[in-house]
Amino acid sequence: MKTILPFICFLITAPYLFSQNTNDTTQLKKSLDKATLTIRNAFEKGDAELIVKLHSPNIEKYFGGNNVVIGRENLKKGLQDWFQNSKVEFIENTVESTIFNGETAIETVVFGFKTIPKNGGASVISRGRSMVVYIQDKTSPTGWITLREMVQEAPTKEK
Repeated sequence: MKTILPFICFLITAPYLFSQNTNDTTQLKKSLDKATLTIRNAFEKGDAELIVKLHSPNIEKYFGGNNVVIGRENLKKGLQDWFQNSKVEFIENTVESTIFNGETAIETVVFGFKTIPKNGGASVISRGRSMVVYIQDKTSPTGWITLREMVQEAPTKEK
């Protein structure tokens, strides 16, 4: 009887416990999706100020080799230079995985964007796979900021 009573209590409360966890993750995922959409929209509008606000003051972005951006000021300068000469359009954003741990999310995405030179030159399509560490932050317009990002070559598209 001593072992059956805890088992019965577990069976009664398990659906509630597991549904709460799923619901929390579902809400976090919706919130993070909204934040990442805001980032992509800001890129398409060329809004460097908003993009910077969606990143930690201690942001570190690794794009391979020596291409590393550290800090909001360096991020802002690079974005302003890019947007001054080009328009950006996202053409792909395929989420491969998202993991939540407390107020942290780690998301892996295959992305693609088109850079269109404002001087009329030929556009360039870039694809990659990124792993981004987000943290919840009350000062962010979306409630999330990017803390770390690592980018590598995207997998080959199957035809």
